[in-house]
Amino acid sequence: QVRLVESGGGLVQAGGSLRLSCAASGRALSNVAVGWFRQAPGKEREFVGGISRGGSSTWHADSVMGRFTISKDDGKNTMYLQMNTLKPEDTAVYYCAARVGPTAGDLTTASDYDVWGQGTQVTVSS
Repeated sequence: QVRLVESGGGLVQAGGSLRLSCAASGRALSNVAVGWFRQAPGKEREFVGGISRGGSSTWHADSVMGRFTISKDDGKNTMYLQMNTLKPEDTAVYYCAARVGPTAGDLTTASDYDVWGQGTQVTVSS
C-alpha cells in the first residue's frame, strides 16, 4: 500500500521561499505519476504541478508558473515543491498525490489521483 507523508510547511513572509517534501513508501515514485495540489479555506482543491509517470514531463498551473517547481528524487523516493516569491494568496493546505492505477485524465484534477498525503499548512503573511 502506498503512503505519502508531506513536510516542510510553515509560516513565511510574502516574497519568501519554502520547500515542501513528500516522502513515499510502499511504491517507487519512479513508476507513478505524481502531483501537488492546494486547498484554501472555502475553496476547491487546486492543481499546482505534476510529473508524468517515468518523470519525462513536468507541468505547473498558470498561477504558480515561474515561482514554483515540482521535482522528485527517485533515489530518495521523495517528491518536492520548491516555492519562491510566495504571495498571501498562496496560503493553503498543500497535498501531494500519486496516481498508482492506470493513468486517467490529464493529471490536473484531484479525481485523476488515487493516493493522497495528509497535507501540510503553508501560510504567507503580507
